[in-house]
Amino acid sequence: MKDFKNIIILAFVALLSACMGDTDSFDAPDLSVSPYGNNSITETNVITIAELKEKFATIILNNGMKLVEEDLKIKGTVIGNDVEGNIYNQVFIDDGTSAFIICIAQGGIYGYLPVGQEILVDLKGLYIGAYGQQGEIGTPYTSASGSTYVSRMSRFIWNEHFKLLGRANPESVKPIEFDQDQLGQAPYMAENCGRLMTIKGLELAAADGKAVFAPSDGSVPLTANCANRNFKNISSNTLVLRTSTYADFAGNVMPTGKVNVTGIFTRYRNTWQILLRTASDIQPAP
Repeated sequence: MKDFKNIIILAFVALLSACMGDTDSFDAPDLSVSPYGNNSITETNVITIAELKEKFATIILNNGMKLVEEDLKIKGTVIGNDVEGNIYNQVFIDDGTSAFIICIAQGGIYGYLPVGQEILVDLKGLYIGAYGQQGEIGTPYTSASGSTYVSRMSRFIWNEHFKLLGRANPESVKPIEFDQDQLGQAPYMAENCGRLMTIKGLELAAADGKAVFAPSDGSVPLTANCANRNFKNISSNTLVLRTSTYADFAGNVMPTGKVNVTGIFTRYRNTWQILLRTASDIQPAP
């Protein structure tokens, strides 16, 4: 019996050695190549985001959409993603000239597109359009009512249209101070919608030490599962703070007193809608 056990052990060792073979024959993983995106995209025919907006200005203004048929690319740094759930199926990039939304039918985008990550986007085969005159990149979607507009592309399509450039550098992302004298000014809105900005010294009209950002109990009207909160002395037709009921901080009590608000400044027609990325994007004003 003892000899039989020894034979079994020797056979196992021999099998293990055979499976391992010559370790030099296995290629080490190439950590310099990203497992995300399309690494074959080349940095050619790159235009700025401001040039993209200008090129498709009529399409965006009229909430239309157009297939990009020519070889065009943009490059930008991620300034906002879905890290705390207030931004959904979208990522925002800025190249220093302006910013744009990319719509992707995927959760957990922040995992591979963190703030500060630069990317190259191949636009050929994608659509440029707008919803509420907010420019978007994606693919066509037709609603139940028959309206067609640019919306979320599948993650498989997206994976073929972007390339990661270097490593994320969160410190490179700095908000722009919002010029309150430009509230309601169409050129300023067209130029800056989609950008990460900070507006200073405002007060939330409903903040009383108890009210939360986005209650889902019916106490506040919701639009697409989002609550629009007004600011004191500013028309709700001009500027609102927009928070999803699915945001991690939806149930947080809104701060009282004057605050500085940092977020992605999107537009719906002529109204600025501020999207906080994280709970820390709103701070007491000094």
